[in-house]
Amino acid sequence: MKILNLYAGIGGNRKLWKNEGIEVTAVEINPDIAGIYKGNFPNDNVIITDAHQYLLDHYQEFDFIWSSPPCPTHSKLCYSQPVKRYADMTFYQEIILLTNWFKGQWVIENVLPYYEYLIKPSFTLGRHPFWSNFNVEEIEFKNIDVSRSTAEELSEYLGMPIPRIKARLLLRNCVEPTMGLHIFDCAFNVNNKSDKQKHLL
Repeated sequence: MKILNLYAGIGGNRKLWKNEGIEVTAVEINPDIAGIYKGNFPNDNVIITDAHQYLLDHYQEFDFIWSSPPCPTHSKLCYSQPVKRYADMTFYQEIILLTNWFKGQWVIENVLPYYEYLIKPSFTLGRHPFWSNFNVEEIEFKNIDVSRSTAEELSEYLGMPIPRIKARLLLRNCVEPTMGLHIFDCAFNVNNKSDKQKHLL
């Protein structure tokens, strides 16, 4: 199974995916962050480039696509920023592209926005809304206050090593690994409840 992991960061969503039977291509534009991802997942093919353009050029080559486009211009934190910016419409473009042209399974993750959704999400888990073309069981996950947690607390909660750079930011940006596994399993009707138990309420 060929999997595309876009805006991969350090790979929180990917952490609990089984390695058997999958070939993962991760796309991350920041070389230093891409290096951390590669250290975490040495068997994945890591490409340093613009994920949005890579998706457009290569989406037909994959069976499953996960995309986590940048969220700062959509977050409710925009209320507290004195300088206002246009909301980046990247992830809406990707939803439209995949909905209409991609034949495999796909999911796009972002944040709860400060505005009314332009396209209603397929489901919401914890602090993440998701858009997808498959059904996901909406179960409750434990949450910690990522805005106040230390890098050490986030590392323990996620089960991810502390990155050598931008540690707290990169850990805050991670999708919880058990949530990533749950969504991946729902895409292919797999039950790995024991692997998810740590973060279930």
